[in-house]
Amino acid sequence: MRNWFRRRQTTPPPSEPPTQPKPMAQRLEAVQYLERVKAKMARLAEEFATGSVNRAQFQELFQHYQNERRTIETWLETDRDSESWRQAATEGKSVIIRRKHEAAVLGYAVYENDSGIPLNTIGRFEIDPALAIPMLSAYRSATQEIFGASLRSTEIEGGRWVCFLSGEYTTVMALFSTEPASKQLDSLEELHTLFEQANRPYLQLPPVDAEQLVFPHTLFLGRS
Repeated sequence: MRNWFRRRQTTPPPSEPPTQPKPMAQRLEAVQYLERVKAKMARLAEEFATGSVNRAQFQELFQHYQNERRTIETWLETDRDSESWRQAATEGKSVIIRRKHEAAVLGYAVYENDSGIPLNTIGRFEIDPALAIPMLSAYRSATQEIFGASLRSTEIEGGRWVCFLSGEYTTVMALFSTEPASKQLDSLEELHTLFEQANRPYLQLPPVDAEQLVFPHTLFLGRS
């Protein structure tokens, strides 16, 4: 009897190509880059601790470095031979992140302590006087009540920050584009001390003639 049934031909499923070990040079390069990323994370923590970067800079930079680290570690743990880790190796991006969140000085307003009279407005100090005066009064009340509260800062509309610093004769309000790092506040304090030192003969004799004063603040406008 003829066999009317033919044996069904089956083809074995294609086997996946054997994985190739990563070339030693690639692994070494990735490991070295990973170590640099870890060092950057440690340095970033130290920069925040010492006030060199603000919170926004720290948070986005840390996330950036963490993404790089995870990508490289995953690549090192797999057997596939590819250079996908290089997509995460974007060293120049951290510079962009730093600049994006860096606080820049927009403007200053300087007031005489005794009279509260504004002596000068420098740069783009775009705060409505109806808002600035009550803020200044509240700051002065706080400095009288809290010992050592000579420098204070607060966030206002638009993500900007205003900082108050009182000296012997005058009070300065500095407007920043975003939250300043603590080292920037140290620079502001140094600037105000030098301002009062340079103008002491005129500040000691009220009423103060603002035309006789020198204002080095202009040199710091737009700078971080």
